[in-house]
Amino acid sequence: MKLSVLLQGMPAPAEVAELEISSLCYDSRKAKPGSLFLAIRGLAQDGNTYIGAAAEKGAVAVVTDVQPETELPIPHILVPDARAAMAHLSARFYGNPQDNLTLVGVTGTNGKTTVANLLGGILNECGYKCGIIGTVGVILPGLKTIPLDRTTPESCDLYQILAQMRERGCTHAVMEVSSHALELMRVEGLRFEAGIFTNLTQDHLDFHGTMEAYLAAKAKLFEVCKTAVMNFDDPAWEVLVAGKPCQVLTYSQESLAATLIAKNVKLMQNQVTFDSIVRGSIARVSLGIPGLFSVYNALAAIGGALAVGVPLEAAALALAGLSGISGRAEVVPVPAEYTVLIDYAHTPDSMENILRAVRGFAEGRVIGLFGCGGDRDRTKRPLMGRTGAQHCDVCIVTSDNPRSEKPRAIIEDIIPGLMGFDKPVHIITDRREAIAFALRLADPGDVVVLMGKGHETYQEIDGRKHHLDEREVVAEYFARP
Repeated sequence: MKLSVLLQGMPAPAEVAELEISSLCYDSRKAKPGSLFLAIRGLAQDGNTYIGAAAEKGAVAVVTDVQPETELPIPHILVPDARAAMAHLSARFYGNPQDNLTLVGVTGTNGKTTVANLLGGILNECGYKCGIIGTVGVILPGLKTIPLDRTTPESCDLYQILAQMRERGCTHAVMEVSSHALELMRVEGLRFEAGIFTNLTQDHLDFHGTMEAYLAAKAKLFEVCKTAVMNFDDPAWEVLVAGKPCQVLTYSQESLAATLIAKNVKLMQNQVTFDSIVRGSIARVSLGIPGLFSVYNALAAIGGALAVGVPLEAAALALAGLSGISGRAEVVPVPAEYTVLIDYAHTPDSMENILRAVRGFAEGRVIGLFGCGGDRDRTKRPLMGRTGAQHCDVCIVTSDNPRSEKPRAIIEDIIPGLMGFDKPVHIITDRREAIAFALRLADPGDVVVLMGKGHETYQEIDGRKHHLDEREVVAEYFARP
């Protein structure tokens, strides 16, 4: 594509207008002959410092919002905001794939992955062809899941993924939209048929600074959606849609004032069932994921389906045929008379949700294993310790993804929250050893809950990812002579 066509009137040096652009990239390591390099500032790196590296790899021009102080090795296009420019240039380069897809965005602190996958499953079961983008990766119909580094990819990658979905005949795309993505303009240029809000609890204050800023970031989704599907039982929903032009569809497990209501809820060891009621219609829902939080996730998915035109009865019927999501209340088969669950819970609220669900069916003790991620919100660490102490019979504190922090230092931040409870607490820094200890400790009827890693198959230590699949760790334990 000619650079002049890609820029569509944006000011640029005359000598570069006829350059042929073969690819877009914001990572200099991925530049190649004919690339247009997009110099954006990330959380840890500034792309402007890598313009020379991109040029050496073959990049022929750079888009930047920083006026160069010295001559650059390649021509530059100066823009007011490099992130906004990257999104709009990517949309054009990939042929505006968003115009051919019905988009649904899911935001909130907890439940995004499950809701996105449930809604994508409903749409596929109802005869549509739907792709899914989120924490687990990119799920394209008929293909294996493609891993992602971020819950919501950078706009350059996102538009490429949407183009792949269009090429595979997708009619719909459901994506998790993180607060980081909204603040960093990763979904710039997209319009959503529906935006779904799950809940809001403390997280990511290392990035946003305050809960008010975190809420404001989430609210940006509802500026660009046609229908807002809101959790009526979380008071944040009214703030999120205040002054927004979207229609509002609310869901609730508690209030008859909501649009979509769950009644006659039954919580069982391996599923939840309830009657879903909306505008005089009623359908019985069954979902094979235990816990009250599953009722909310199911309602959110049904609400999203309603917003894009799927009838209530069809959505409820589709949910009954869906299986659980990897790493979300996932039961690991073991040759023992106790239960092992893996769950992605990594906030105080998500920990409480899974532990309350387990308490509802555990015949014996609840043995909870958890840690906290490094280089993330430190203020939630004692809160997670307190949640574990409140809802577990035995707490095993270990490492999650320490990243660049010292694992023991993270654990020291968790420990104050464990104080004042008469519960056994075991500190085992090595996660593999901690899992083995939990399995040795368990008695018949107990439930061992491994929290924090979920679908992840790695542990990030000192900036490097090491293979760690908790399913394999459990299997290896039972394979020992």
